[in-house]
Amino acid sequence: MDGLRDPRDPPCDVFLTGTVFLDIIFTGLDSAPVRGTESWARGMGSSPGGVANMATALARLGLHTSLAAAFGDDHYGEYCWDALEQGEGIDLSLSRTVRGWHSPVTVSMAYEGERTMVTHGHEAPHELSAPSCPPRARAAVASLEPGRPEAWIADAARSGSRIFADVGWDDSGRWDLAALADLAHCEAFLPNAAEAMRYTRTDCPRAAARALAEKVPLAVVTLGSEGAYAVDAATGETADVPAIAVEALDPTGAGDVFVAGFVTGTLAGWPLADRLAFAGLTAALSVQEFGGSLSAPGWAEIASWWERVRTLPDQDPAALRRYAFLSALLPGPARTWPLRRALPTLGFRPPS
Repeated sequence: MDGLRDPRDPPCDVFLTGTVFLDIIFTGLDSAPVRGTESWARGMGSSPGGVANMATALARLGLHTSLAAAFGDDHYGEYCWDALEQGEGIDLSLSRTVRGWHSPVTVSMAYEGERTMVTHGHEAPHELSAPSCPPRARAAVASLEPGRPEAWIADAARSGSRIFADVGWDDSGRWDLAALADLAHCEAFLPNAAEAMRYTRTDCPRAAARALAEKVPLAVVTLGSEGAYAVDAATGETADVPAIAVEALDPTGAGDVFVAGFVTGTLAGWPLADRLAFAGLTAALSVQEFGGSLSAPGWAEIASWWERVRTLPDQDPAALRRYAFLSALLPGPARTWPLRRALPTLGFRPPS
């Protein structure tokens, strides 16, 4: 990525803000827990979650990432801060530790390709978790909330940041696009299919993407196991890229990793279809490990996948051509497949 930066670019590639959770993930469950019984999981992991998923995915793809977040004044918060700053190289100079505030915690149980989550936490003081003045950055990633505009998004757009946004589930049930005031500042909007269809009152994800392209320059709708579809409003170009079939261990954070891959490809100036393919690949690689942040792939993992997939028998030549653009990008030689990054605990003590 260093070779693609302009000397006039700001030192920060991507800025984002949000809530950091401590995620505790149980995997290897044969079925959903049954009331009144004890279920044993064959695997577990702990990692920073929430906005940390996106920040880690961006950093592992080589983007200089700045995160503004509140961290709890407890061991959980200390672990998350250290994992992000020391472990991933994320700039936390705009983040703050909030005295007397404990870290939000999410327990996630992954089974049958899905997950069930239980979360506990209290909202941090807004002035300590959202920046009054975002840093100059090539791009910013925002999570839009209906009826709740964020001043920093408009400020970032005015300073030249390219805004990429996703959106959460609208618990009010109104699904009103007009309530997403910050959409006007966005270059790209990346909802999933269910969200996109509800916001556009359509019954087809591709029709939803076309409708969203009337509101935002670039509409990207993720289709789960079917891949992703995008419409460029400026050029009229569309791209439809199928997903990669993988055996999913834990889908936590896959949407965040998809957005990170798409932002990376956009800042690198790749064609729209290549950006979709790369984003889908990074998301697919992430679900093969537990944890939303620790499972995010870096270039070594992507290179290992590309080296391995070309040696497998009965590969579809057309599918391999879809990813041929990776050959000129990837480092070599790759590490041995399969790769393991996530640790199943808060962190071992260093050897004495």
